[in-house]
Amino acid sequence: MVYRSGERRRVPVGRGADLVLRGKTAAWKSVSLGDTGARLLLDEKATAADERRFQIAAAAYLCGQHVAALLERYEVNCVFDVGANAGQYGRQLRRLGYSGRIVSFEPTAEAFAKLQKAAEEDPDWWVYQVGLGREDATQSIHVGWNTMNSLLPPSDYGKDRYKRFAKTRTEDIEIRRLDGVMDKALAGITDPRPYLKMDTQGYDLEVFAGAGDRVPEFVGMQSEVATLRLYEGSPRMGEAIAVYEESGFEITGMYPVSREAATGRVVEFDCVMVRAAAVPATDTD
Repeated sequence: MVYRSGERRRVPVGRGADLVLRGKTAAWKSVSLGDTGARLLLDEKATAADERRFQIAAAAYLCGQHVAALLERYEVNCVFDVGANAGQYGRQLRRLGYSGRIVSFEPTAEAFAKLQKAAEEDPDWWVYQVGLGREDATQSIHVGWNTMNSLLPPSDYGKDRYKRFAKTRTEDIEIRRLDGVMDKALAGITDPRPYLKMDTQGYDLEVFAGAGDRVPEFVGMQSEVATLRLYEGSPRMGEAIAVYEESGFEITGMYPVSREAATGRVVEFDCVMVRAAAVPATDTD
C-alpha cells in the first residue's frame, strides 16, 4: 500500500482486522491462540532476542486475566490484598473489571503512603498500615528493597541475585493475625466470599497461619511461591503448596514471576488456587 506520506505494509490479524505498518518496521507476526478467536501480535525479532522477558510479561498478563475470571466465577466480593506495596494489585483488579471490596495491608511507611494515594478516590478499597502474620507483634522489616521488602533476611542466593540486598535498613511495624482483622474487613457484606492474595516476600505461610480456623471462609487464594530461596527461613514451593492443599485449595494456574537469565530456571511463581466446592451451584460446568 502506498500513501501520500510514504509506504505502508498491511498485516492481517484476523476477523476482518488488519494492522497497518509505516516504513521499515519490525517483522510483526499475528499468531492465533488456538480456537479462542484471540490473536497475539508479535515483534518476532524483539521477542526472540529476550525470550525470558517476553515470557514473564506474557505470564503476568495471563495471570491477571485468569484471576479476574476466577473472581467472577466464584462470585468473590472481597479481596484481601496482603503485601500491597504501592497498590499495584488493587489497580490491576480495577482495570480488569473487579468492582467488589479490596482490603489492602501494607506495613511500611513509604509504600503505604503510595497505597493510600492509589486508593483515595475508591470508597470500596480499604487500606491498613499493618502487616499480617502468625501472631500479633511488633517486628522489624527490611526496607529499601523496592517491591522486595521482607521480614526475613536475604539468603546467600538472594544476595548473589539482587544487588539491592547489599544495603538495608529496618523499620518497626505492627503485625496482626488475619483472623483478627477479618470481621472488620468483611463488615457490611452479605454472604462474604473472600479471596486471599499474598505477596509478602517469603512470609506467605506465616500470613496463612494467622487465618487460623477461618481459612475455610476463603473461596480462593494466590501466593507467590519460590523454587529457589531468596530469603532465609522462607519455604520452598513444595512445602507451601502442600500446606495450601491440606487446607482444601487446588491449583488453577502457575505463572512465572522471575527467571534466571543464565539457566532459565524459574525463581518464583504466582500460584493461583481455589476451593472447588465453593464454586456457585449455578455454575458447575
